[in-house]
Amino acid sequence: MNEQTLFLVALSFVYFAKAFQGSYMKSSVTQIERRFDIPSTFIGVIDGSFEIGNLLVIAFVSYFGAKLHRPRLIGAGCLIMAVGSFCTALPHFFQGPYKYETTITQSSEKNLTHTMLPCQKSCEKAAGSSLWAYVFLGNMLRGIGETPVMPLGLSYLDDFSQEENTALYLACIQTVGIIGPMFGFLLGSFCARLYVDIGAVDLDVIAINHKDSRWVGAWWLGFLVTGAVMLLAGIPFWFLPKSLPKQESKNSKKAVNGTQGEQDFLPSLKRLFSDSVYILIICTSLVAVSGFIGMITFKPKFMEQTYGQSSSKAIFMIGIMNLPAVALGIITGGFVMKRFKLSILGAARVSVTTSLVSFCLLLTQYFLQCRNAQVAGLTVSYEGLPEVSYEPETLLAQCNTECSCSLKHWDPVCASNGITYANPCLAGCQTATGFGKDMVFHNCTCIGEVPILPTNMSATLGQCSRSEDCDKMFKFYMAISVLGAFVSACGATPGYIVLLRSISSDLKSLALGMQTLIVRTLGGIPPPIYFGALIDQACLKWGTKRCGGRGACRLYDTDAFRSRFLGLIYGLYALSYVLWALLYKRLVQRHKKKAAEPEAVNQEGNDDSSKNTQDETGQEPEKETNI
Repeated sequence: MNEQTLFLVALSFVYFAKAFQGSYMKSSVTQIERRFDIPSTFIGVIDGSFEIGNLLVIAFVSYFGAKLHRPRLIGAGCLIMAVGSFCTALPHFFQGPYKYETTITQSSEKNLTHTMLPCQKSCEKAAGSSLWAYVFLGNMLRGIGETPVMPLGLSYLDDFSQEENTALYLACIQTVGIIGPMFGFLLGSFCARLYVDIGAVDLDVIAINHKDSRWVGAWWLGFLVTGAVMLLAGIPFWFLPKSLPKQESKNSKKAVNGTQGEQDFLPSLKRLFSDSVYILIICTSLVAVSGFIGMITFKPKFMEQTYGQSSSKAIFMIGIMNLPAVALGIITGGFVMKRFKLSILGAARVSVTTSLVSFCLLLTQYFLQCRNAQVAGLTVSYEGLPEVSYEPETLLAQCNTECSCSLKHWDPVCASNGITYANPCLAGCQTATGFGKDMVFHNCTCIGEVPILPTNMSATLGQCSRSEDCDKMFKFYMAISVLGAFVSACGATPGYIVLLRSISSDLKSLALGMQTLIVRTLGGIPPPIYFGALIDQACLKWGTKRCGGRGACRLYDTDAFRSRFLGLIYGLYALSYVLWALLYKRLVQRHKKKAAEPEAVNQEGNDDSSKNTQDETGQEPEKETNI
C-alpha cells in the first residue's frame, strides 16, 4: 500500500470513528441525564460543549495548520478525541453503585408502612455531585480534537490527488463516514439495555427494568469502545510525511492557491460578507441546522415519552432505519446532480423541493399521537377520568390520605385496572409479596375507586404498558420519519453545491470556514439548551434525589411535550424556507444579470467594430486568430 492509499484509508476510518463517537454521545443523552439527575436544559449545555471545544482552537488550526505537519496534527487530534471519550466515562468509576429512587424495602413478604429515606447532610451533595464536569470536559476535548480533521485532511488530500480524482476520494471518505452514526446508535441501544453497574451488582435484586424511567444503562461502556476505536484510527497519521508528491501537477491550480494565500484576511472577509447570497446561505443553514440539532438530540426521548418505547428501542430504531435512509438520500441526491448536470438554480430547486416535501411529512407527525400514560393524580383522576395536573397535591385522594405517603418519590406500580400509581403507598397498598422485579402489592384501596368491575386490588412493580393502538401509531410514525429522512437527505448534496457555486473561487476556502464557524457556534450550542428548557416545562413528575432536591424528569405530559418539541422544530424549519425563498429569488436575479452581461459586451463589441473597421490607411485591419 502506497502512502497516498494509506492516507485515504486512514482518513476514511477517522471520519467513521468521529461520526461513531458523536452519534454515540447523542444516543447516551437520556442515560447521562438520569445518572446525574439533571434536567434536559442542563444536558443541552453538556451536549453543546463539543462545539465550544471547536471554537477554542479553530482559529489556531485555520491559520497555522497548513504550515505545520498536517498528518501529525490529525493524529494528535485523534489522540485528544480518544482521551475525551475516556474522560467522559471516568465518573462511572468514581461515583460508586447507582442507587435508583425507591421507597420499597425488598423482602419476600411484609406489611407496607410508609417510611422516609434516611437523610444525611452529605447525601444531597453525593447525589448531585459535580462529576458531570468530566462529561462536559470529555465532550469538549472531543470538539478540540475533531477540529483539524476535516480542513487539514481535505487540503492534504487535494494537494497530492489529481484534480479529476478529488471528487471520487471525497465521496469514498464521506460514504464511509455515513456508516459511523448507524454503528454509534446501535452501540447506544445495546449499552442502554445493560444495567449501569453490570458486573458489580446482583441484577436479581434490581427491581426495575430497561423500560423504567429510573433505569440507567451502561452509558460509560460505549465511551470506552469509541475511545479505543479513535485511538486506533489516529495511529497511521504519525507515520505519514509532511507532504506527498502530486499525482499530476496543475499549474492553474497552483496559481489560484498562490493568489489566495497572498490575499489579506480582512479585505477578503469584507468582500465575502458583502455578498447578499452568501449572507442568505449562512442564515438559511443556521436556522435549518438549529432545528435539526434540537430534533436529533431529543428525538429518542420524544419516542420514549410519546409512544411508550424504551430508550434502547428508540435509539435502535433510529440507528437501523433513519440513518440508512439518510445515507441513501445523500447518495441519491449526488446521483441526481450528476445525471441531470444541474445548474446552480437547478440544485437550488431540488434542495428547496425536497425540504418542503420532508417538512410536509414532518407536519403529519403532529397528528400521530398517543394519549398520556394513565397515572393517577397526574394524567387521570383516582376515578379514572382524564385530568392533567402539574400540582403534586393531586396525588392525594381520600383512599390514601391516612397513609402519610411521600409525594416526591417516583416508584410506580401498575394496578389491575390499567392505571399507574406513583408509588405503592399512593395506591393504598397494605401488603406485598415476592422479591425484586416479581414483587406484587395487595389490598390496594385506591384501585377500587375506579368504577371497573370485576377487578382485584393488587398491583405489580413498574409503569403500565401503553395501549396496542399506541404501538400501531408508533409504526406509522417510524414509516413517515424514515421517508422524511430520505427525502430531506436527497437535498443535502444539491444544497452544498449551491454554496460552492455561489462563491468566487479565491474566497471559497474562507467561505466554507466561516460558514462552519458560524453554523457550529450558533446552530450547535444554543439549540440543545433552549429545546431542553422548553421540554422541561412539560414535566409532570420530577424525580427526587436521595435527600431532596429535584432530579431528572420521570413523566411528561405527552401532549405538551409534542406541541413544544414539534412546534419549535416547525417554527425553525418554516423560517428556513422563507430564507430559502429569498435566496432563490436572489440567485435568479444574479443569473439573469450574468446572462445579460455577455449580450451587452457583444453588442458593445459589434458597435466598436463597425466604427473601426478601417484604420488610418482606409484598409481593414488584420484579425488575430486564436487557436
